[in-house]
Order: sequence, then C-alpha cells, then structure tokens
Amino acid sequence: MEMNCSSSTLSPTTEPFWVRTLLLGVAVAFIGGLVAVPLAVVFAEAFAQGIPAYFSALREPNALAAMRLTLLVAAIAVPLNVVFGVVASWAITKFEFAGKRLLITFIDLPFSVSPVISGLIYVLLFGANGWAGEWLAEHDVQIIFAVPGLVLATVFVTFPFVARELIPLMEEQGTQEEEAAIMLGAGGFRTFFAVTLPNIKWALLYGVLLCNARAMGEFGAVSVVSGHIKGYTNTVPLHVEILYNEYNFMAAFAMASTLLLLALLTLLLKTTIEYKFSGNKLS
Repeated sequence: MEMNCSSSTLSPTTEPFWVRTLLLGVAVAFIGGLVAVPLAVVFAEAFAQGIPAYFSALREPNALAAMRLTLLVAAIAVPLNVVFGVVASWAITKFEFAGKRLLITFIDLPFSVSPVISGLIYVLLFGANGWAGEWLAEHDVQIIFAVPGLVLATVFVTFPFVARELIPLMEEQGTQEEEAAIMLGAGGFRTFFAVTLPNIKWALLYGVLLCNARAMGEFGAVSVVSGHIKGYTNTVPLHVEILYNEYNFMAAFAMASTLLLLALLTLLLKTTIEYKFSGNKLS
C-alpha cells in the first residue's frame, strides 16, 4: 500500500514531455525577448557604422574621462564596502548586542530606497543650500558636483552587497572554529585571517563582484549629485544618457556596450565563483 502511494506521487522530473517543453519554451521566450534581443540590438547599433567608428567613439576625450571616473569611483567605493561588509558581518554573526536587528535593517535600506532619493539626501546635506553647505563653501570643500559626492552616492547604494553575501554564510558556520583558535592562543586578527577568511573567501569574492558591477553601472544616485559636467563628473552611464539625448546614437550604444561587456564578464565570474563555492561546500 505504501509503495502504491509513493509511486503515484509525481515529482517535477516525471511531468509529461509536453509540460516540460512548454515550461522551457516560456522561459526561453521570456529571456530571449527581454534579455537576449535587447543585448543583441545594443551591440548591433554600436557597430552599425563599423569597427573603426566604434573604437573612435570610445577614444573620444569625454568618453575616456567617463571611463576613468567610473573606474575611480568603483576603486574607492568597493574597498570601503568590503571593509564595512566584513566588519558588519563579523559583528552580527559573532556577537550579541543591543540594536542588532536594527543594524540588519539599515544594511537592507538601500534595497528599498530609490537611488534617486539617496542622491537627493546628499544634496540636502552637502549642497550649496544644504545643512553643511555654508561650512563647506567657507572651507573651499566641494562634495556635490564633484568626485566625493559620486563616491558617497555609490557607497550608499552598494554597501549591502558584501554584507548580505557574508551574513547567511557566517551564521551557518557558527563560532566553533574561531572559539577553538582563540582557546589555542590565537589573537583576533590571526583568528580572522587564518580561520574566518578562508571559510568566507568565495562568498566575499561574490559580494565584491556584485558590488563592483553595481558601482560601475549605477545611474540614479550619481545622476543627482553629479551635475552632468562633461569630462568631470559624468560616469559611463551618465555619458550614455547625454550622448543619446544629443542624438549621437552610435556613440551612445558604443558606450553602453562597455557596460554590457562588464555585465557579461560579471556573469561569467559569478558562475565560476558559484561553482567553486558549491564545490567547497560539497567537499
């Protein structure tokens, strides 16, 4: 009787062939229509006037300035978020303290707040008419419409990525290994680098990868604080918008293709890290 009941229970792999084909077809059509086709259109438009025109658009001074600025902002924001993510994850998973849930809530805040709002917050704080605007002007310090504002806005929208990758893993691992290392005489830093870091390295790399991709592709927050100054405060996404508004479509798509190449590279690295991470967990 029990064998009959178990044999009559269907699993996802025993669905009829037409059901599996239909589900797969819907998924492929959805991905193709919303992802693959738009990606192909971007590259087709980018190379519409030939390869020399494509690279000429990328070598244009404002384009090079936008790429340099994007790399600079990411090079500052990502390490800051790595430090914050590791410290916050360590504190949340290894210690009990008042306000722990509140800290987790604040870490998730950028996921629920519009990037435009986060940029506006910094304008209200550091703009010419903001709370600190007068003091900053007196001391000749410029944050809004300058690189510091871009960095602050980027840090805000990207700081959850590293922490959110590490917290679940470190909670699952517990504190036994760290406690054993401390009992054997290891200090805090030695325990972290010899015990904790090897256990979280793949999740940390994954978080860094996602953080970097978002930092380079961020538009809303940096758009508010940048001022759209060509060659000075325009990152690649902002430069794409300006080129498109100027009806320079080929150059706009050429610049957009650099972001797509970054996305594809991120996807490849993400898959590799997931494979390594899952292999380590199985072993």
